Amino acid sequence: MTSQPKAVPLVAPGHTRPVTHLSFSPLQADGTYLLVSSCKDGNPMLREWTGDWIGTFLGHKGAVWSTKLSPDTSRAVSGSADFTAKVWDTYSGEALCSFPHNHIVRTVAISPTLSHIVTGGQEKIVRIFNLGRPDADPDLLCDTGTTAHNGTVKSVVWIGDHTPVSAGEDGMLKWWDIRTRKQVASLSFQGPIASMEYSAPTSRLVVTSGKSVAFIPALPTAAPTHSLTLSYQPSSASLHPIRQDRFVTGSMNDEWVRIHSIDGEERDVLKGHHGPVHCVEFSPDGEIYASGSEDGTIRLWQTTPGKTYGLWQGTASGS
Repeated sequence: MTSQPKAVPLVAPGHTRPVTHLSFSPLQADGTYLLVSSCKDGNPMLREWTGDWIGTFLGHKGAVWSTKLSPDTSRAVSGSADFTAKVWDTYSGEALCSFPHNHIVRTVAISPTLSHIVTGGQEKIVRIFNLGRPDADPDLLCDTGTTAHNGTVKSVVWIGDHTPVSAGEDGMLKWWDIRTRKQVASLSFQGPIASMEYSAPTSRLVVTSGKSVAFIPALPTAAPTHSLTLSYQPSSASLHPIRQDRFVTGSMNDEWVRIHSIDGEERDVLKGHHGPVHCVEFSPDGEIYASGSEDGTIRLWQTTPGKTYGLWQGTASGS
């Protein structure tokens, strides 16, 4: 009888403090993709899909909570505890724009057309900055007053040309239209939202709140929401982009990465990190998933341990 190969991750070192967020680019024309990481050391890092380091974006003066890539990978946007959001040229590493805020920027996203960015954070405000007019005041997305949420904005994503989505510690998920700067739909959770990621291949938002994981249509429709209650509180969750039959989670309460079937059954528990797992993310081809931890490392795990494909020969060793 042949046993299933043990999952042994590739370890991507380089950060010196806890890793706060991970984000893969979409699949590119040549079949590759990039990974960008955020860290409390203040230095977002860009990597090949193999985990190999490409470069570090230098310029923030505080912890970086969120970094994301444009669809074509030519730009990155980051949000930091230094009260700024920055837009970067990924080829040169140059900071193209820096947008001041009045408090910590916890989350950022860039529009598919590279024309705007959206930010959120401790101020409870969701801002839209026009990259064609970087000196102009930002637009605020709100229904009344200036705040978008009644708590810290934990995550923002951008869907299509006109629809940012924000998730807050107030337990609210909100869809916005940048043309009217108004909310067009909302969904409430019983507790604070811990994380929200946009799975573009599946057209789903993956949201964690308390012990629940919800898989929600990316745009407001009559399509049903699939929600599960786990035995623990996930810090982050990511859906397999192709099969859609499993999801991966991290947790702030232990050092493990877990794989669940879409019905919630626990398939595997992966050990390797030496601190709580803050963030997880499937690659756009579904072949690997990344985890980032309090221990300052990024680990890349094969969806099918031992499989040989591309540059991955299935012989990596973890530490």
